[in-house]
Amino acid sequence: MDADGSPRLLVVDDHPIWRDGIAERLAAGFSVVGTAGDGAQALRLARATRPQLVLLDLHLPDLAGAEVTRRLLADDPSLHVLVLSASGERQDVLDAVTAGATGYLTKSASLDEVVAAVRSAAAGEAVFTPGLAGLVLGEYRRLVGTPEPETPRLTKRETEVLRLVAKGLTYREIAERLVLSHRTVQNHVQNTLTKLQLHNKAQLVRYALEQGLD
Repeated sequence: MDADGSPRLLVVDDHPIWRDGIAERLAAGFSVVGTAGDGAQALRLARATRPQLVLLDLHLPDLAGAEVTRRLLADDPSLHVLVLSASGERQDVLDAVTAGATGYLTKSASLDEVVAAVRSAAAGEAVFTPGLAGLVLGEYRRLVGTPEPETPRLTKRETEVLRLVAKGLTYREIAERLVLSHRTVQNHVQNTLTKLQLHNKAQLVRYALEQGLD
């Protein structure tokens, strides 16, 4: 974060009007450290500016968004990537998530929804346009085959929380659904990360997809 506590954000999109408009809107609550129009420029800027979150268009003129995501995370595993794309195709969503994206939003989302999603993704929460998370879970299970039922290393409550994390619910939404405190949900997620030797929410979502948890 910057000195004022604002998350550092890089906006990547090959359409200048859309890119600049989103960057201007997000500048009110985030520290926009730069904008890029293609994947190569995004990688250069990310290395130079060290953002916490990259808001990334999936279809760029030089590199696929999934490939950009993989390279960004190879350079900085603590980085969060939120895809904002015109495509809602499940394969595009699946490619982005398996590459390490924290979430996936379609451009049909309102500006307020984008702002809320960026804030959640910057905090490491999985964010999906409503309906996409379930589609991805089903497709991922089909691709990887029948998973093991459940890892015995997780408690029943931890598995319950993990399922809801994979569906894209925020900590607050999980707390309300399970009648728990926000802090208790955070503790369950942190314990699960430790048990599974994972480092962030994106890896946790990928694990849940692989296990067929929904």
